[in-house]
Amino acid sequence: MKKHWVIPDIHGCSQTLIALVAEQIKPSKHDWLYFLGDYIDRGPDSKGVIDYIMYLQQEEYNIRLLKGNHEDYLLRILENKKPKNFFGIPLRNKMKSEWFKFGGRETLASFNVSHVSEIPHNYIYWLKKLEYYIEMDSYYLVHAGFNFNIEDPFKDLHSMLWIKEFRVNAEKANNKKIVHGHVPVSLEFIDLVNKTPSFDFIALDNGVYMNNKENFGNLVALELNSRELRIQNNLDL
Repeated sequence: MKKHWVIPDIHGCSQTLIALVAEQIKPSKHDWLYFLGDYIDRGPDSKGVIDYIMYLQQEEYNIRLLKGNHEDYLLRILENKKPKNFFGIPLRNKMKSEWFKFGGRETLASFNVSHVSEIPHNYIYWLKKLEYYIEMDSYYLVHAGFNFNIEDPFKDLHSMLWIKEFRVNAEKANNKKIVHGHVPVSLEFIDLVNKTPSFDFIALDNGVYMNNKENFGNLVALELNSRELRIQNNLDL
């Protein structure tokens, strides 16, 4: 039987990701790997995370990739032209300085560049091709969540990347469970929502970069058929 593994926010922790996939999940080429976004920032090796996923794609593993808010922010910085003053000198890019507060500097360092415009085109193309959500028979996979306060939550792309709180409307969700990352939660909470049928969502982000906080700092994978969890402690920080 095919296995369907969901992996949330990796945040530049390449060695942790490799250990989770290669040593714990050990996927066959009949299985599926679904990534919920936030491959970059905070951790030391964003490039290595993308390189490893690209390697899996090249080896023809079944993979689908969602966009996270960190990828969205990088792409918005890339598309944002710096304003210039009266003398034609570019002003400070506020988006870039804001990005640096949340791990952007580490991402640039992993590519050995000083600006997003210097990141090789194949990586930018890869980021631009990321999906917003995935519909399955019993689940919707999304990075952050959905805005169920509007008539059609599948039209609000911004909320899929950035929303922090949402209440599932079962009718609008077609009675499917929402599987998401984005907001770090404890291992106890992840286990609770996974094992309790009454929850209409499963949160999977354990804050892989939060290695100094008890019950956080791990990369988690969920197999959707068996609801088995695999937990990998951080090997990068």
